[in-house]
Order: sequence, then structure tokens, then C-alpha cells
Amino acid sequence: MKNKAGTPSQSRLDASAEVALSQAELTELAGRIKAWGEELGFQQLGICDTDLAEHEKHLENWLSLGRHGSMGYMERHGKRRSRPADLVPGTLRVISARMDYLSGEAQAAADLLHETESALISRYALGRDYHKVLRKRLQKLASRIEAEAGPFGYRVFVDSAPVLEKALAEKAGLGWIGKHSNLLNRKDGSWFFLGEIYTDLPLPVDTPAANHCGNCVRCIEACPTGAITAPYQVDARRCISYLTIELKGAIPEELRPLMGNRIFGCDDCQMVCPWNRFANFSSEDDFRPRPGLDAETLLRLFGWSEEEFLERTAGSAIRRSGYEGWLRNIAVALGNVRLDEAADPRGVIDALERRKNNASVLVREHVDWALKQHEKN
Repeated sequence: MKNKAGTPSQSRLDASAEVALSQAELTELAGRIKAWGEELGFQQLGICDTDLAEHEKHLENWLSLGRHGSMGYMERHGKRRSRPADLVPGTLRVISARMDYLSGEAQAAADLLHETESALISRYALGRDYHKVLRKRLQKLASRIEAEAGPFGYRVFVDSAPVLEKALAEKAGLGWIGKHSNLLNRKDGSWFFLGEIYTDLPLPVDTPAANHCGNCVRCIEACPTGAITAPYQVDARRCISYLTIELKGAIPEELRPLMGNRIFGCDDCQMVCPWNRFANFSSEDDFRPRPGLDAETLLRLFGWSEEEFLERTAGSAIRRSGYEGWLRNIAVALGNVRLDEAADPRGVIDALERRKNNASVLVREHVDWALKQHEKN
């Protein structure tokens, strides 16, 4: 489940809704919206109002503790993140949608964790960039609503603006926010993406989901870096997803050995969650693993030129790390390779040696660290 800011994709909320429907018509329309959403490939849709007062308090506390690290965009927009009508004036309801992304063709991440020479990439990033996939479907849904009900105000978001998407999804009945901060669904686990349509249609709202984590703390115990500091409390500064994607500088040295072979994101807290026993594989071709990404060797990926990186990650969420971040992350993973178990221990050292004079100070520093790890052993 993953955390970026940008520009909203589609909008008609700059004008008041021209729709005047009765409550019965709105109820019928809400049912149709959910059915249309499923036809478009979403597993579930829900509708909620815009009151996120409790989640706003949680966000403010998290920010005050500095747990957002270098993600300045998390505090840049003030309260607009937790107040949809402040972000998009006229918003009365939010249509929240979820879509499964776990591909049955991808190698099990749990298996890759034990193959230290293999690169482990978060399962969500193996296929096409989800922003594009969901945004296009949500826009089609909005057009379908307009064709049925007439012109109305709306704006589509997919992890692309200051939106508390998990809080909205929880309130819309799509699941509950687990102790690891990801959204969980009793029938579908947590391997899914979220998207929203902010609208001025006064649609009937759904019942918020109840929490079913109980006394389970498996996600807390499994976190490699101890980023889940307490139930429902995540310190992004220790989270491998943050360290490998959002952080643009040096990864703290004390955390590097804990990262293993995870080079883009981390799924450990999801892998151990009991509710993911019920997760379903995605049928979306767009989320099938790209050749050369799933279960690829660290050495092969570390050998990519910048041109090859840009070519192979075109239309992929992996682009967010940038080439410099990509090399930095893989250098750390190569430093964590157990040479006594490696098929090509000399190859690991040689690959790092070839990057010692990289133009990037950041890459050179992490390469030097990796080489020192092997000198110790």
C-alpha cells in the first residue's frame, strides 16, 4: 500500500452540480455506481461523507513527532488533506474504490527474502504504474455517472494529491486501517490499490468498516527495521519503503544491514498478516510482472545504465526512486549478500568495485559501505 503528492487528474468541481435527484434516485444511483465500478475491474466501491476529524488528529500528531521524515509534502497543504471540501470546494461525498494488484505470476516475496542475490521489489511495483491504470478507470466511471445522472461536480484522485485515502476508504466500508497502517479487508486482505472520486452529489453513505486486528501483532514483530513503533504508529524514517523510495539522501547506516535485499519498497508487514490468507490474485494484465524485474539478480540490475533504467521503468512506479536512488538501494543490498552462500561471490565484489568512482557522491558512499561490509567478513 504505499504515498505521493501531485496534481489531481480530472475535475468538474469548479462548477456546481446541475443534478437534482430525489433521495430514492440517489440511492438507486449509488447502487448503480458500485455495479459499474465492478464492471470496470474494481473489487469494491464505497461512499462516505467528508468528516475526518479523528484522522486529522492522528495526522497532526504524526507530523508533530517528525515521523514523516523528509516528506515535506505531507505538511505543506495544511488541513486540506483531512478536509476534502477545503481541497476541492463543493465536495459532499467521496466515492472510494479498491482494485487488487497481486499477480499470481509473481514469485512469492517470502521466497525471495531468502535469496540474498536476488532483488526484492515490492509487489505493487512489478507491473504498470497503478496511478495510470486506476485513474483511467475512475474517469470512465465518472463519465458513466454523468451520462446517467447529468452533469455533476467531481474530481478524480489516485495517490496524486493531499488525500487521506485510507481514512476515506475505511469510512466508506472498504476495510479498516490495520496496526501496520495499511487498509485491510476481511475477504481480500491488503494487496490492493485505492482511488477516489470527490463529488458534490449527496449520495447515501456506507457503514464504516469495523476493526478486526484483535490482539494480533505479527506485523509489528515482522517489521525488519522496527518502523511500526506501536499499534497504528509507523515511523516512516525507519520504514524500508520510505528509505528506498521517498528518501533522496543517504540511508542511515544502522538501518542498512536490516534492509536485506529489499531494493524498492517492503511488503513484510503484509506478508505475515493473517488476513492476507484471503487475498485474491489480480486478473489485470497491467499488473503482471514486467520481464527483468521479478526475481532478477542484484548484479544484473546493478549493471543497468541510466538509459536502460529509464527504458525498462517507463510507465512504472519504480521511476520514483530515480536512477541514483536505484543504484544506492542495490549497493546496500549487495553489501548484505552473504558471500559464503553466494553463487558468484567474486561477481558481487567486482560489481561494487566498478561503481566506486560513480559520478554520484551518494552512490559512491553506499558502494564504499557495501565493500566494507564484506571486508569485515
